[in-house]
Amino acid sequence: MSGDVIICNCNEVYKSEIVKAIKEQGCKTVEQIGDATGAGTICGGCVDDIQEILDSEINK
Repeated sequence: MSGDVIICNCNEVYKSEIVKAIKEQGCKTVEQIGDATGAGTICGGCVDDIQEILDSEINK
C-alpha cells in the first residue's frame, strides 16, 4: 500500500500532500496544514486524521 489516500474529501487532499507540507513547509498545526493544502477547511471532518498525521510525522 502506497499510503497515498485522500484525507480531505472536500478539497481532495491526499496524505502525501499533507506529509509534504509538514516536511517542506514546516507545518506543525492543523491550521497550518489547512493554510498550505486546504485540508480541514470546509467541513472539518478530517481534522482528527490530519492531527494523527502531524503527530506521526513530527515524532519520526
